[in-house]
Amino acid sequence: MSVKQKRELVRILLSAALLAAGLLLPSPALRLAALAIAYAVSAYDVLWSAVKGIIRGQVFDENFLMAIASLGAILIGEYAEAVAVMVFYQLGEWFQRYAVGRSRASIAELMDITPDTATVRRNDEILIVDPYEVEIGETVIVKPGEKIPLDGTVLAGISSLNTAALTGESMPRDVKPGDAAISGCINLSGELEIRAEKEYADSTVARILEMVETAADKKSRAESFITRFARYYTPFVCIAALLLFLIPSLLIDGEWAQWGYRALNFLVVSCPCALVISVPLSFFGGIGAASRHGILMKGSNYLEAVSDTWAVVMDKTGTLTEGCFRVVKLCPADTSEEELLTVAAALESHSNHPISRSVCSYAGIEEPSNLVTDFHEIAGYGIAAQYNGNAALAGNRRLLQDRQINVPETDGTVVHVALDGRYLGSVCLADNLKPTVKQTLTELRKQGAAHLVMLTGDNADTARTIADELGMDQVHAELLPDGKLAKLEELFAQKPEGKNIIFVGDGINDAPVLTRADVGVAMGAMGSDAAVEAADIVLMDDDPKKLVTAMKISRITMHIARQNIIFALGIKGIVLLLAALGIANMWLAVFADVGVSILAVLNAMRTLRFTENNRTL
Repeated sequence: MSVKQKRELVRILLSAALLAAGLLLPSPALRLAALAIAYAVSAYDVLWSAVKGIIRGQVFDENFLMAIASLGAILIGEYAEAVAVMVFYQLGEWFQRYAVGRSRASIAELMDITPDTATVRRNDEILIVDPYEVEIGETVIVKPGEKIPLDGTVLAGISSLNTAALTGESMPRDVKPGDAAISGCINLSGELEIRAEKEYADSTVARILEMVETAADKKSRAESFITRFARYYTPFVCIAALLLFLIPSLLIDGEWAQWGYRALNFLVVSCPCALVISVPLSFFGGIGAASRHGILMKGSNYLEAVSDTWAVVMDKTGTLTEGCFRVVKLCPADTSEEELLTVAAALESHSNHPISRSVCSYAGIEEPSNLVTDFHEIAGYGIAAQYNGNAALAGNRRLLQDRQINVPETDGTVVHVALDGRYLGSVCLADNLKPTVKQTLTELRKQGAAHLVMLTGDNADTARTIADELGMDQVHAELLPDGKLAKLEELFAQKPEGKNIIFVGDGINDAPVLTRADVGVAMGAMGSDAAVEAADIVLMDDDPKKLVTAMKISRITMHIARQNIIFALGIKGIVLLLAALGIANMWLAVFADVGVSILAVLNAMRTLRFTENNRTL
């Protein structure tokens, strides 16, 4: 609890004590004095906020409602009720601010991954600098217990990294020279030397913080509804209260005090705090729960959309499969195995594609080849470049056929290689399914995903074998980025009204499809920057099962938000009617406002407690 919150609580407790004294003291003069002080202590900021709202032209808000209700109660001599309105209203507001603060603190704690400094080696000196000052290629030294400040590659040292803040996983990840080191992870054991591969502004930790900070700007339909509802609801109830006061007083019995009291009760009940606070808090809690499980939501609108999923469309490589290819066979055609591998590895050494890294690893190449010039990576096809002054190609069958080079029929994942128009042969690779994929697809169906589709650029035989093994409803292979987009458009023409299509991918060629889908989900840890930027949700540990977790959190969040809307509107509607009929007094009106708000906020905070073992809360 902050110092400011403690001061506000002391003020509320003091006001409550003075209210009790005003009800219990034997002397009328002392009671009136205690109530006057209590009102001044509890109401001054609300009254001032109401005045400022009127000056700015923003009249109809909860401060205006409470000010009119309490001042009206004073005018008709109901001093204790006037103080009670303010004291309990302030208590409800304090509780709401405390709940929001707890939610923000929970997310801030999860996202407390920003290193304050970075230790770099420059000109044989060890300097401690701001992470923003570290340049690409510099060596960063990370001691045990320190956070990794920038994304990079381990140059020296062996250690374990705590990735919990990023991925939600408790198991540490071992790293050694040559392994990637992600910013925001905590170095647990040995000292590491890391070559910075990105500037701090482009690092994983910076992107995560930006996503979390901007998530609240993208509101769900439920939040937008509440905002619009409050905009029209508040002036409506103010006019209704005025009419409730004037019409019966003028036309029925002339009991101004009686109808004035009813109108004031009506105003107290009508305050929309429970809705305005609890519904956004539900979604904020859902985003926080997702963050704790290594799932970054870029907005509550995406959290809401996931709950109404009709189809899940998935890329193959790096999404359904591990993306860690291994070379299983060299198939030379018009050359030796040595020359085939040499040319293939030299071309692939300039690419970061998983297949490229696998070929280079098999060939033992770590640095880009200086024999390769005029390098071009063609998404969905492969590589075109100059190798030692000769035109060279490395990629799929279509790439070579488009250059009028005859290529034999092959099965599986294959890199075909050509040099100066001559077909050298192919490098055959294999990939494995991710361990959780089958369980993920089963769970997705249980969560309501009626249609499971694979879109891939890989050859049809490989794709069909994997799709059959997984029980996918559709598979479309040998697709370029525009082909994936076209297939997604076909699904949009089929989807039911009010339902959504999710696309899950990790490659740069998936960025257009991620953008077009209702919800784009990127594999964050291994995924390309383009895919992460284009996506609406990022799974930080590349485990597709986290999509199931996201759907569960979404459904629980929507369930709680609907509960709060129905509960708040139901209770307020009943008590508004009772207030208009003169059955409800101001104490019941205060409960209908503050009590409902507190109960709704407590209900909203349940989203923060989501765990896989207690997902029904």
